[in-house]
Amino acid sequence: MPKKIEHCSQNMKELLVGMKDTSELMLDLAYSAVIYDDEDIAEEVIRLEDKMDTLEYHMKITAMQAARRIDEAHQLSGVLKAASAAENIANAAGDIANIVRLKMGIPTELKADIREAEETVTRVTIEPDSPVIGKTLGELKLEIETGMGVIAIRQGSSWIYDVEKDTTILAGDILFARGHDEGLPIFTELVTGKPFVKREYKPTEPIEDLERAVDIVVEMKNKSELSVGLAYSAVLFYNKDLADEVEILEEEMDQMKYELQHWVLESARHVEDVDILRGLLHLANASEFISDAAYEIADIVLRDIELHPIFMMAVRESDEVMTKINVDGCSPIVNMTLGELKLETETGMHVMAIKRGSRWIYRPGSRTKIKSDDILIARGSHDGETQLFEMTACHFKLGE
Repeated sequence: MPKKIEHCSQNMKELLVGMKDTSELMLDLAYSAVIYDDEDIAEEVIRLEDKMDTLEYHMKITAMQAARRIDEAHQLSGVLKAASAAENIANAAGDIANIVRLKMGIPTELKADIREAEETVTRVTIEPDSPVIGKTLGELKLEIETGMGVIAIRQGSSWIYDVEKDTTILAGDILFARGHDEGLPIFTELVTGKPFVKREYKPTEPIEDLERAVDIVVEMKNKSELSVGLAYSAVLFYNKDLADEVEILEEEMDQMKYELQHWVLESARHVEDVDILRGLLHLANASEFISDAAYEIADIVLRDIELHPIFMMAVRESDEVMTKINVDGCSPIVNMTLGELKLETETGMHVMAIKRGSRWIYRPGSRTKIKSDDILIARGSHDGETQLFEMTACHFKLGE
């Protein structure tokens, strides 16, 4: 019997914020399910996929009601295009979760490498002796202190997704956090009060072809997430250079998928159970699908579609914000490297790209030095954005 969809009281901006946040949450939980081989988390991703279907339905209805003139319809077409892309990202998350639900094979090397990817997810259980019990997330400022932000809390069989500053941590809570890999040990030690112990994975037998396949999958994960961040930034700042880069990444992802297929077939000759390779192909397909969705967002700019202001408002009000920093010559970060600044662990903000003159630097590394007049494109939390602005601002003494 088909499900009846009730009337929605949310406006278009609220729906778009909900779709963006839910799709990104699903992606993080899906990777968590793969890392920890947790069917319960995978099932929760599928449940959220149903929620996304409902949100998209309401979005379409609301858009049809809102468009009264041809120019309004033209503006809202871009909003619907972005909403459809968010739905596609959610579908890709569902595909990743199905790796666990359908018991597809995942090499242990992949689980280890995903944990050490540029952005990682972690799961921490709050024991009775944890120093954070009874404290709110606002008091702890985990994202600024560790670079890892809590995206969801599991309490028994129930989940809390709308984590706020006044959300209190209780004994027995299971925290799911996302952030830069450098913040993982800091976050774990802060919330547990115990030294961080790196989880060791022991592959049965090193296979060179399999290692190459795993490296490609992790690189595809990193590039797909970069594509999404750059795509939203391209639309938010209406920047064609960023949109062009998303298109280039999408083409690179296609080639990487073909290369992965080659190495998986090569490694199949050396493994006893080829089922452990199915998950690799499935995860790569999902990552490529995410990059396709990112291109759909960037295509709004490439096609010169005039966007309704509601899109910019929604992106700014979502859990993860995109920001642009113009580095003045007097800024204290000039001539410092990203490694020295430790922006991810100090502010929770991740620098995706740097514009230097007419040239763009994508995925800048720890050795990348900040120069005067650079433009930084970063993503992270609202609090992290404020911290980043303070860190990069020029400081003058009274009378200067």
